[in-house]
Amino acid sequence: MEIRLLGTNGWYDTKTGDTTCVFVDSKDYYLVFDAGNGIHKLDSVIKKPKPVYLFLSHFHLDHISGLHILNKFDFPKGLTIIGQKGTGKVLETFVRQPFTIPFSEYSYPVTILDLSEGEHGIPFRVESRKLVHSTDCMGYRVEIDGKIIAFCTDTGICDNAIVLARNADVLITECSLKPGQANPLWPHLNPETAVSIAKQSNAGKLVLIHFDANTYRTLDDRFSILSEIGMEFENLIIGVDNKRITI
Repeated sequence: MEIRLLGTNGWYDTKTGDTTCVFVDSKDYYLVFDAGNGIHKLDSVIKKPKPVYLFLSHFHLDHISGLHILNKFDFPKGLTIIGQKGTGKVLETFVRQPFTIPFSEYSYPVTILDLSEGEHGIPFRVESRKLVHSTDCMGYRVEIDGKIIAFCTDTGICDNAIVLARNADVLITECSLKPGQANPLWPHLNPETAVSIAKQSNAGKLVLIHFDANTYRTLDDRFSILSEIGMEFENLIIGVDNKRITI
């Protein structure tokens, strides 16, 4: 199974990357986590007609701004958008005129699923839990093709992130803050707290994305994490746009 990081910036696009979007190519389905501007690269990685499942963590613009270009794609097997309770209502407001073309005018079917916390079969196994952020935010645990992927962004350190990542093959989470930084009013992770979640959950790989564009201004800023705390977690991966990860 291959994971492709299409967008690894948080907040806004810069020369370091586009805003958050992660693509997973499984046997029978394509999974997409968040719809930041990195989603515009989907047509460069989708090669076969499979159903597409798009998971939205929350509605901050750096996670949904790419929704307005979904009409440029052709998903003959359809698109299912998955999010927290109220997702359908929010998208009815956001994906419509005068902002963009509504889903009803797309060339392929679009289904929206509002999920409560808990376990779901849609048709693969998904667990969703609330994270700790400045607004309602959902993390996901997906079990598919014998692998477990945990996607937890945006969040501060919390029990639900640890639960979602338990024994996961890969934990994809955020790193908005630099080492030692914290902001209780706007919860996010720094490298140490991200590693703490990975260790406590016994995750196999830890992939850091959603680097705050105003804090991590260069890729060197990101990779400096490896020299500072890389020894604390063996399978720590610094996310950059277009990076491929095999699990």
